[in-house]
Parts: sequence; structure tokens; C-alpha cells
Amino acid sequence: MRLRGVGRRYGLGGPWVLRGVDLELEPGSLTRVEGANGSGKSTLLRLLAGIDAPSAGRISGRPRTAYVPERFPAELPFSARDYLTHLGRIHGLGRAAAERGAGEWLERFGAAEHLGTPLAELSKGTSQKVAVAQALLGAPGLLVLDEAWTGLDQAARGELDAAVAERVAGGGAVVFVDHDPRRLSGAADTVCRVADARLTPVAEVPAGAPGTRRPPVTGPDDDEGVPGADAAGARVAVVAEGPPGADIPPDLPGDPRCEPRTPGLADVRPCAGGSAGPPRRAGDGPRTVRLTVGAAHSDALLRALLTAHPPWHIHSVAEVPAVAPTTRPEGS
Repeated sequence: MRLRGVGRRYGLGGPWVLRGVDLELEPGSLTRVEGANGSGKSTLLRLLAGIDAPSAGRISGRPRTAYVPERFPAELPFSARDYLTHLGRIHGLGRAAAERGAGEWLERFGAAEHLGTPLAELSKGTSQKVAVAQALLGAPGLLVLDEAWTGLDQAARGELDAAVAERVAGGGAVVFVDHDPRRLSGAADTVCRVADARLTPVAEVPAGAPGTRRPPVTGPDDDEGVPGADAAGARVAVVAEGPPGADIPPDLPGDPRCEPRTPGLADVRPCAGGSAGPPRRAGDGPRTVRLTVGAAHSDALLRALLTAHPPWHIHSVAEVPAVAPTTRPEGS
């Protein structure tokens, strides 16, 4: 998708909110848009989503697009199920697939019990989960997120982080705005800033660069330290669940440390080389593991898991606190 010389203003003589915007969105890319309040970020996202038309310039090659607005219109006369099914059909799904997807996405975001609840009766946080679910239903080629994490609980924010990674790994382009500067820090392929009606690229320090620490992409159940973690550099823990009977994909980037998370199951396969005991039985059911890797390798690790055949589900991604070395008292 390409923007060439795109501008937007409201009214024939109104000031330019955006002007001379050139931008290219490649499949499988993640783009962060920054800027002060009122700078035109939301206007840019509406142009990308096709909600607004440019006053100047040209937009071409827009794929099938889904959009999460900054404010969700929760007073619509639908239940959550009916609304998501309707939007799923607009996205090209059949009725059965749309209904199934509605249930699956709300369950993933922890709101399955609200499927039959009228939108007007939902809390702000649950309404936001519905807004995010409708955008993800049809696996869009372009996903546009305007402060989509606002109002979500911690677990749901982690699920949205993982869903963004899945969309990118699946070949979709994702563009997002978020007030938290740590959101998906180091994961974006492109960072742009809107200021004075112009869009300009921002140089971003690569994750894991010397002297830097990658801020966390938060998720549940991942705030403990890992004994033996490299205190000299940031490390990231990924909790992932494999399909029933699936082994961990071979040759994962960064030679991650592997720990079992499935209750009652020993870790019987190494993450990369070596020996870790007898093979796991194919009938043992889904397998959940925690993979700990240097921050510089975390994006490649996520991509490898999400593009495995069959793909793995990402439960959470979080920075691992460095473990300070213990010292023995003098004379001991």
C-alpha cells in the first residue's frame, strides 16, 4: 500500500491537518505512529483505513482492511455476538465462521461470558475487547489500531500484543498508535512522527543494542527472574503453547532456554540441539513452554513460532528482570 503526496484538511479553506505524506506499507510489516495530541495521528490512521478520503495526493494498493477506532460506538443496537457476526460477514466470512470466530476471539480476550450481552450494557473495557475482536476476525491484510490497548486489562493487552505479532507473521501489515512508548518497543519495522502536518521517519534504537534495555511487552505469569540469566543484557521470556503432540520447532533463533509450563509434563525435548530425555508421546495433548532468549533475538523467535507448521500460540511476552549475582559475606 502506498501514500504519495497525501494531504487532508476539513473544509475548502481549512488548515492542513496532514500534507505531503509519503508512506509505503509492506506485507508483514509493523509501523508505529507517534506525535503529540492533536497532531493528526488519528487523521492519518483514518486515511489508511479508508474511513476518510485524502484532500490531496493518492492512496493505492489498500488490502482488505480492519480498523479499531480510538472511541468505540458502544450504543449500537446489537449484542456482542450479533455485532461480531455482522462485522465478520462484512469481512467476508460465512455466518458459521463469523459466529465461531466471535466466540473464539472473545474467549481469547477473556470476555466469552458477554457474547449475548447488549453492547450498551458492556463496560468500557469489555466494549474495547469487542472492538478489537471485530478487527481481528477476518485476518485483514491491513490492521489499523488507534489506541486499541486503552481500557484493556493486562491479560487482554498481552493477547493483543500476541495477535499483532501473529498478523505480522501471517503477512499482514499493522499500523498502530499507542500512548505508552513501551508498547511493542523494538518490534516495529518503521516508526514515524506526525508534527506540523508532516509525517517524518524516526530513528529507533534497535532492541538489544549496547547500553539499552528493551521495555517489556507485558503479559501474565512472567514477572519472576530466571536463574542464570545474562545480567549484562536484556532477556525476554515467551510463553507459548504448541498444538497437541507437536515438538518444539528445531533451530530456534538465539538458542533459547526452555522450561516446561504444562502441569505434570517433564521437558523432554531440547529447544535447540542437545539431549533432553525420551521423546514426548503424540497423545500428551497441548504443550506449553517458556522460552527465554536475549532481547535481540526475541522478534525472530516469535516469528519462528508463529510461522511454524503447525503454528504455536503465544500466551505472553515479557522482559525478564536481570538476576543480581549473590555474594558471600566476608569470613564465610
